[in-house]
Amino acid sequence: MELLKKYAAFILLGVACIAALAFYTLNIPKKRSANVIERVLLSLFYPVIKPVASISGTIDGIWNNYINLVDVRHDNVRLREILNQQNSRIIEADEISQENQRLAKLLDMKKKIRRTSLTATIIGNDTAPWFNTLLLDRGTTSSLAEGMPVVASSGVVGQIVKVAPSTSRVLLLTDHTSGIAATILRSRARGVVKGRGEGVCILDFASREDDIKVGDMVVTSGIGGVFPKGLPIGEVTMVKRGEYGIFQTVSIKPSVNISHLEELLVLTGSGND
Repeated sequence: MELLKKYAAFILLGVACIAALAFYTLNIPKKRSANVIERVLLSLFYPVIKPVASISGTIDGIWNNYINLVDVRHDNVRLREILNQQNSRIIEADEISQENQRLAKLLDMKKKIRRTSLTATIIGNDTAPWFNTLLLDRGTTSSLAEGMPVVASSGVVGQIVKVAPSTSRVLLLTDHTSGIAATILRSRARGVVKGRGEGVCILDFASREDDIKVGDMVVTSGIGGVFPKGLPIGEVTMVKRGEYGIFQTVSIKPSVNISHLEELLVLTGSGND
């Protein structure tokens, strides 16, 4: 009872506000203009109704803005997902296109060689200064054997030196222990291309009298029967003749960029196949 007495004035005021609003609302459809009582009530309660209406409008505005922001955030998330999917599809399509181009070039090389060959994919490499090799995803189960030559669409890569059931290791032509019989395409001067590491080779046993110039193309000579005749090896980048000795120093830049290789051809058959 004391609680009711304490807040009686506020309760009466609230009831009066509700009654006034109800009375005013019920009479809206019946008359277009307010009567004397409605005008008196509106005048009395206007100071209360206006702040309440203002606060209500502000709350409605904040709520609507929040809902709009939530919708925008959801739209952004959805659009970002769609964009990521489209980017993934573009990257996948570009990857497939590049792979098709590489395989098409490899097929052209296969047709030129006219020897039984097998396509292999590079799955690892070891390009340390003292040892230059690649690891392929083919081995004895694919009829690969040690000594088989390996080429790319742009030329000679090296030879298989180790074979396991499902993998094999290729010794690159830039390795110090590599040696390939070669010919200068223009002058037909002969020598042996040997690796010097770091992507460089030299033409060993080139006589001082041999006609060799910077820019000459070096190809396989076919001597020894390992590599077919005429495969690109590289380009002469430096020729140096000393005052003494019977040989000249010839540096070669390989035709194949080893760091860009992905698929290779392993020549599994002989020249008579």
